[in-house]
Amino acid sequence: MNIDLLTNDEVASLRSLVNNSTNIVNICHTNADGDALGSVLAWAEYLKQQGKDVTVIVPDMYPDFLQWLPGTQSIVRFDKKKDEATQLLKDADLVCCMDFNTLSRSSEEIERVLLEAHKPLLLIDHHLSPSNNYELSLSYPTMSSTAEVVFRLIWQLGGYESMTRNMAVNIYCGMMTDTGGFTFNSSRPEIFFIISQLIARGIDKDKIYRNIYHVFSVDRLRLTGYILYQKMKVLTPLRASYYTISREEQKRFHFIKGDAEGLVNLPLQIKGHRLSISMREDTEKDNLIWISLRSVDDFPCNKMAEEFFNGGGHKNASGGKLYCSLDEAEKIARKAIQAYAKML
Repeated sequence: MNIDLLTNDEVASLRSLVNNSTNIVNICHTNADGDALGSVLAWAEYLKQQGKDVTVIVPDMYPDFLQWLPGTQSIVRFDKKKDEATQLLKDADLVCCMDFNTLSRSSEEIERVLLEAHKPLLLIDHHLSPSNNYELSLSYPTMSSTAEVVFRLIWQLGGYESMTRNMAVNIYCGMMTDTGGFTFNSSRPEIFFIISQLIARGIDKDKIYRNIYHVFSVDRLRLTGYILYQKMKVLTPLRASYYTISREEQKRFHFIKGDAEGLVNLPLQIKGHRLSISMREDTEKDNLIWISLRSVDDFPCNKMAEEFFNGGGHKNASGGKLYCSLDEAEKIARKAIQAYAKML
C-alpha cells in the first residue's frame, strides 16, 4: 500500500533541512495531548537516529496519564525551565513545530522567542489553515493525527526498518487518542495498514489503551458521575448538551490535569445526540474558560468553535477559550447551539 505524502521536491526540502541541522528542537502546543506528545517524541527519536542532537520542549504541564510514554523523562517544560528552554530555542538550527497550525498555539512566550530568533521552522501537522511562518509546511488536515503524518514521513524517508518499539508506541498513542480510540476520523484503510506495521514493531496496543484510559483515580470517576447526573444540560429537541465545571468543583474532586479528558465524549452516547460542549473554569486565572466540543457525523463543531469560542480544530473535535465568567460562558454556549439549531 502506498502511504507516501511528500512530492519529490518536498522530500528533498525535508532532507535538506534535517541534514543541514545539528541541534534540533521539537515543540508542540499548550496542554499537550496524546497526539502532541506522541508525535514530538517519535520524531525526536527518528532525528536522533540520524545523528542529531534533539530536545523536546513542551509549553506547560501535560496530563498524568501520559507520563509513562517513552522519552518523557527528557522533556523540558518551558514554564518550569524558561531560561534553559529559551536558550535551547535560540541555539537550535531547526525547530520542528508539531500538532499546531500557528505559533501562538505553542504559547505566546515561545512564539516571541522564535520570531525574534528567526530560526528555520518545520511544520508537521494535521490542522486546517496553517500560518505562513514556516520554512517547510507539511500539513495534512485529512490525516487522523499528527502521529499518522509522522509515521508516513518516517516511512517515506526510509526509516521504518530502524523504527524502535518506543517510536511505534508513541505513534500509536497519538493516533489512538486523536481518534477517540479509532471511533472517528479513522475509516481509511491506510490507518489500519499503519497500525499493522506498528504492531509488527512490537507494540502491545491493548496495554497502550489501558495505560491511557484505565488509569483514573477514584475522584475522577466520582467527578464523571457528578457531571453526568448533576451538571449535564440536555437540550433534547436540538440533540445537543453542555456542562460546566467550576473551580470549586475541581477542588472538591481533587482535580489534576487530564481528569477532564474524554468527559465531553460521554453525552454523545445518548441516542441521536449530535453535539456535546464542555466548559471548564481555569484553576488559576480568573475569567478564563476552557472549551471542548465534540460532534458526530457532519456537524461542524470546528465552525462553532471559531464563531463562538475563539477556537477551532477538526469537524468532530474542537476546542477554544472564553474570557468571561462561567455563567456568561453558559449563555454563549446556549446561543451557539441555537445558532446552529438547523444543523442539529
